[in-house]
Amino acid sequence: MGRAFQNRKESMAKTADAKTKVYSKYGREIYVCAKSGGPDPHNNLALRGLLDRAKKDQVPAHVIDKALDKATGAGGEDFSPARYEGFGPGNVMLIIECLTDNPNRTFGDVRGCFTKTKSKIGTPGTVSHMFDHCAIFAFAGEDEESVLEALMEADVDVTDIECEDGQITVFAPHTEYAKARQALIDAFGALDFDADDIQFLPQTTTPIEGDDVAGLEKLMAMLNDFDDVQNIYHSAEFPEEA
Repeated sequence: MGRAFQNRKESMAKTADAKTKVYSKYGREIYVCAKSGGPDPHNNLALRGLLDRAKKDQVPAHVIDKALDKATGAGGEDFSPARYEGFGPGNVMLIIECLTDNPNRTFGDVRGCFTKTKSKIGTPGTVSHMFDHCAIFAFAGEDEESVLEALMEADVDVTDIECEDGQITVFAPHTEYAKARQALIDAFGALDFDADDIQFLPQTTTPIEGDDVAGLEKLMAMLNDFDDVQNIYHSAEFPEEA
């Protein structure tokens, strides 16, 4: 099937300034996850996965510790999730996930990015019905039957399993993330996940070319400049490089 998903390692920021933004986004996400589910990763499986991803993306320990300390203290910021949807250059479908302490400001910022790139922000549900909300795990391996068996024994609702080029990729409903991750670790030990995340995957892709490529890249760059923006998902199929 070859479902394309975003690999955080491949999109890791290259410049020092961009890395600082990545660390800030992780710090905010860790804080919210620990605040809502508890700061102990043994009891908060979502936090455990998030901390593993942060370490893999080389987020400094002091950033992680600071976020966890804030989550265990009284008060602190009151971040809430916000999701925006719309159409970008080339009619590409977009979903933008945010964590914000000021929804009005965040909506204004996101809307401004759409307006400046001649894109169209929509209402909730505008494009999300054209995406699957999936838990995704990718790791080295070739025995997909044993993986499927382990997940089924743990009563995990598996959507799909792919095996390609020595890598197994598991897709499951986003609600099954913690159960699926724990089942894989229980069955195969400490796996080195190439992907360990919850993402929106487009059911169909939108080929783009020419000015639309530059326009979409500009829109995503503008959105990524805002600390409130955590993730951007899109349906674009970029032209293959020569």
